[in-house]
Formats: sequence, structure tokens, C-alpha cells
Amino acid sequence: MNQPFRDFPNIKFRNTSPKEIENIIRSLKAKRSHGYDEITTKILKISAPFITTPLSYIFNKSMISGIFPTRLKYATIKPVFKNGDKKNIANYRPISILPSFSKMLEKIRYIRLMNHLETNNILATEQYGFRT
Repeated sequence: MNQPFRDFPNIKFRNTSPKEIENIIRSLKAKRSHGYDEITTKILKISAPFITTPLSYIFNKSMISGIFPTRLKYATIKPVFKNGDKKNIANYRPISILPSFSKMLEKIRYIRLMNHLETNNILATEQYGFRT
């Protein structure tokens, strides 16, 4: 059944904090893979006490301006073998490896967006994919 159109409040992104960024860094899987910047999550975890404050400043500037930094959009594309003949290119699928900083900013925006959608009851109950 279609719901009638209704107005929803504008989203207001609250600032992030060094503590939130520290928690996000802690939640990242410790891998040796890295984006084009060659910074692994392992390096992020080690350097977290020194970078969370500057990152919170940069991420807050991004949130206020509404601009996702261009350099964080760059990805390294790698072919991953699916099955069959390894000489047949059709048996590979591409994956994009993003910089860890990109993943962190995406996570901050995701948390804010989902909070807004759930608080204002915007999503239909039938929309349950990728939700907790």
C-alpha cells in the first residue's frame, strides 16, 4: 500500500570526535591490503592516538561542506579469480580497494544517515536489506 507523501526533516550531520574516529579505526579489520595510498589498517591502528584529532577536523570539514574529498574516491582495481580457466579473463571479477580514510569517512556518514532515517521513520518496513 502506498503511503501519502509527507515532509521529512532535513538531515543535520553532527560533528565527529577523535573518540568516534578511534572506535572506527578499532573496528576496521586488520589487513595488509591497502589502497593507492599504501596505508594499511594495521598502520592506522598503531598511529590512531596521533591521527584521530587531525582526522576529526578533516572529516568535520568534509561533513560541513558536503564535499567528499576527490582523492578518497580513487580506488585500486584488482582482478579476483572466480573459477574455471585462469587464462580466460571472463573468469575474473574486479574489486575496488579504497583507502582506509575513505572507509572511515563513509562509515561516519553511514552512521549519521541511518540514524536520521531511523529516528524519522523514513524507511519502509519492507526495506530491510543491509539493516541491523
